[in-house]
Amino acid sequence: MKSFAVFGWLLVVVLSCGRTEAQAAAAVNPIGSVARGRELIRTLHLSVLPKESGYLGIVGVSAQRVQVDGRALAVQSQNYYMLTEELPINYLHWLAPDDTHILIEGGPVDYYIFHPDGRAEMVTLGMDVAHGERPIVAVPGGCWKALRLHKGAKYALMANALSPEFTPDRVKIGEGSAWVKRFAGSAPWATPETLKELIGPNWKP
Repeated sequence: MKSFAVFGWLLVVVLSCGRTEAQAAAAVNPIGSVARGRELIRTLHLSVLPKESGYLGIVGVSAQRVQVDGRALAVQSQNYYMLTEELPINYLHWLAPDDTHILIEGGPVDYYIFHPDGRAEMVTLGMDVAHGERPIVAVPGGCWKALRLHKGAKYALMANALSPEFTPDRVKIGEGSAWVKRFAGSAPWATPETLKELIGPNWKP
């Protein structure tokens, strides 16, 4: 009887230790923490994206092809994209393909879209759908766009799908005073100061 009591006590100790270790492991890099962001960068092999900023990881391209302006392109290409406290802005750029961002973890992120007809809109990429955030933002090809991580958020990991595939000759990065003049006042937030911030280091005199 005494040995059974000792065994029971040891079992409780072992189970308690197991729970403690599991809880400690889960708390090492909690979702939303700086450590978790670094873990994602490392495990997903993300690297700094030149000029646009943020972190990029190439996933791949679809096997299907489509003809675009006399050339064969993959129907879609896929990436990971990430913003962090240290690199919180995806600077202004123009893309020929349709571009869809899906929030995987973290955020929220303000998504600025500048349409060819002169309209501008800002959509918040996030999970609080009750307050107007969206977990998916789809942008038509031919738009200018920029993203900015909310203050207080440590990171935002997104999946990025471009249709047809991304190619370096079908992107433009940065703009100047004529672009700012065109879109200034197109939305309440579209002040010259904000637009210049979104262009950032890629300002073209």
